[in-house]
Amino acid sequence: MILYECVITHARAEPVHNAFRYRTALCLVDADDRPRRSPVAPPAGRGDLDAFLARHELAADRVLTLAHHRLLGWAFDPLRVHWCFAAGRLAATVAEVRNTYGGRHRYLLRPGAHEVAKDFRVSPFNGVDGFYRVDLPIPGERLRLTVTLHREGRPPFAASVRGRRVRAMKARHVLAPILTSARIRRQGIGLYLRGLTIRPPGADR
Repeated sequence: MILYECVITHARAEPVHNAFRYRTALCLVDADDRPRRSPVAPPAGRGDLDAFLARHELAADRVLTLAHHRLLGWAFDPLRVHWCFAAGRLAATVAEVRNTYGGRHRYLLRPGAHEVAKDFRVSPFNGVDGFYRVDLPIPGERLRLTVTLHREGRPPFAASVRGRRVRAMKARHVLAPILTSARIRRQGIGLYLRGLTIRPPGADR
């Protein structure tokens, strides 16, 4: 398991301006490694990722997954990234997104692709129109991920993750999943109090 100390930045330009950043810790693991029995454990394995790849006529013999660690069996991952390799080469990158309603959606990016249509609601304040422009390079000593929503020729929302590799987990990293969950929900409450309307599930269908 490789650990990254990270700074996550969210910037919303409309309908109200809101920007924030916070520190967290993310793990990069080989998805075939068996999680160790510990209160703080690596992310779980591939799950149904192979079936998802097969639906796109792809297969992977190795998967690297970036996510929060599991704390007492619980994890919080608004974005989980899988880099899928076949015969030593990157076959696809899968961005797995979870929303505040407990839903999950996977976006598949073939090598060289940087755009994907938005067809899943992440924020309760946004619909599914527009597309994402993404940059998800395989992490090394540094971690640099960027996701920008584009709609009608302008980017109303952008998020980035910047991190550096560290040798070992420290006490301040242990509660990262819980703190990340609390911070995102606090921001959502703040946007609601500023007048943004919550769009219920199914409102865009």
